Amino acid sequence: MSGEVELFAKLQKNLKELADINELSEQKVEIACSVLTAQEAIGNPERKDFPIQKGKEKMMQACFGCSFGQAFTDMPNTFIGKLKDLTTMPLNTNYERAVFVSGLNAVLRELKIADHTVHCKDDGPKKCSLELAEMIEKEYGKPKIALFGLQPAMAEVLSQKYDLRIFDLDQDNIGKEKFGTVIEDGMCDIGAVEAWADLFLVTGSTICNGSIINFLPINKPVVYFGTTVAGAASLLGLKRFCSQAS
Repeated sequence: MSGEVELFAKLQKNLKELADINELSEQKVEIACSVLTAQEAIGNPERKDFPIQKGKEKMMQACFGCSFGQAFTDMPNTFIGKLKDLTTMPLNTNYERAVFVSGLNAVLRELKIADHTVHCKDDGPKKCSLELAEMIEKEYGKPKIALFGLQPAMAEVLSQKYDLRIFDLDQDNIGKEKFGTVIEDGMCDIGAVEAWADLFLVTGSTICNGSIINFLPINKPVVYFGTTVAGAASLLGLKRFCSQAS
């Protein structure tokens, strides 16, 4: 069994156990993504270079009970089904994983196991980035940071205070210079990066594309950011920073 398959099997098993304990299996979970425009997802921040604003990603949103969960994905579509469907569905494509992840986030939010599952809006990303920089200084000092996933607000703030390398999977970004740093290919030798970095900051979207398994064995501190990884971080005991999400 590959690492990705094993990870998602574990998460599905955890969700099934929670559903059974709380007798939720027959409840319906609704997931809709196409109706969430960039403005609906993140409002009107000052900057206009977030991936969702450029059409690179869409936001899928799940509703379960009175709670919402979200997941960024490059394969958006709609889904309506019962919670038990999430525990048995195949998770081979980014679409299927986004359905599962957003649904997982909504269910765990409803059960008060996860929080901050709805993306911040307007000036939230800027505030979050400033708070992240403060948290890093307080907890890690002046680390060399490897940022996986070009979150522009974070990258701009961190580049002013720390030795920063930025990695991304978007071919339109790789090789371009942003904030005084040339964007590197996210499909890289993680071991070599680990030898350089003191701290990894990793986008929560890695849970949807499965690349999160590359960061789980790392022996340096790893902090995941964003709403997408909310539920998985709670179940797997991963450190997460998402201060402005609701």
